Amino acid sequence: MIASSHSADEKVHEIARLTNEVKEMRSAFVDGRSRLMRLKMESAVVAKMKEKGLAPSVIPPQKIKVKSKD
Repeated sequence: MIASSHSADEKVHEIARLTNEVKEMRSAFVDGRSRLMRLKMESAVVAKMKEKGLAPSVIPPQKIKVKSKD
């Protein structure tokens, strides 16, 4: 009986440890995802490129039409 009780206690502690680890990993994932979303914003990209001497184009893009030979 005592061995069974110790085994159950070990499993409970292992489950608690793994639950905490999952919570920490989920928190790190959410933090990384939100940081990535901020970095992907157009304003952040424009600011980073401005530091490097690049600016957004003032000329709008043009559509290229390709005619088939048929």
